[in-house]
Amino acid sequence: MANTLHEFLMPELGVRGAIVEFDSGVEDMLGARPYPPDVRRLLAHSLAAMALLSANTKFEGRMSLQFQGKRALKMLVAQIDAGLQVRAMAKADADASGDFAELMHGGLLGLLLEPERGEQNYQATVAIEGHSLASALEAYYERSEQIPSRLLLASDGGRIRGIVLQRLPLGEKNSSVDHWDHVCALFGTLGEPELAAVDAETLLRRLFHEEALRVYEPRPVNLMCRCSRKSIAVMLLSLGEDELNEHLAEHAQVDVTCEFCGREYQFTRADVDELFLAARMQPDSLTRH
Repeated sequence: MANTLHEFLMPELGVRGAIVEFDSGVEDMLGARPYPPDVRRLLAHSLAAMALLSANTKFEGRMSLQFQGKRALKMLVAQIDAGLQVRAMAKADADASGDFAELMHGGLLGLLLEPERGEQNYQATVAIEGHSLASALEAYYERSEQIPSRLLLASDGGRIRGIVLQRLPLGEKNSSVDHWDHVCALFGTLGEPELAAVDAETLLRRLFHEEALRVYEPRPVNLMCRCSRKSIAVMLLSLGEDELNEHLAEHAQVDVTCEFCGREYQFTRADVDELFLAARMQPDSLTRH
């Protein structure tokens, strides 16, 4: 089944929204490492959140949700690029458990935007509050972007789902406080189990069957790591020839494992020698990535 992002508009109520569905590739992305169940659930929600954050926006570039902590959950990173390729990874103790607030207690959560065309990066702090990533992102939108929003994120085995609703500026396309309260009341009838089990078309029909909906053409969104042998080669070049030679003096090869997807790369001494020879002959050939 396809992974898709469905964007929609309620033109008579001044509300826009999106639903993301991941039905394939979940195990490839999250199953490469033995994540504890609660950490895997948070990672799944982060993947859905990144797709929803990119919906209904003209931003072109890479968007990252980044967390650093000192307790059971040490790190979490989720990213989406302009091509709607999403990936996520975490570092956590084997016994890490708890809900969003417990796992992230005492850490720092932030949102990083990296434009494609040389503009300055933008970074904002996302307050760790509430008991879900969805509620924290709702508060972020309300405070930082002044966009009232509702989110719900869900995962069930190999499926990941998410939905977001956002009120347009007051007065735009019939936007009003009363209309927003009405839509939020309908949204409040939806729970995670139903979101995880039902396809987007059915869900929209159930929630908003009495409302005028404009549903746009679904866009493909992919769970896909951007790692490659070339990108790993660039990283090795940045370490320098001396450091790699020291490593190869004690080991038969250089082993690199992608933190996101778990894919393993091996570089023998002959491979490393060839990398630096090519770099000396054509300085730009391997450094552009």
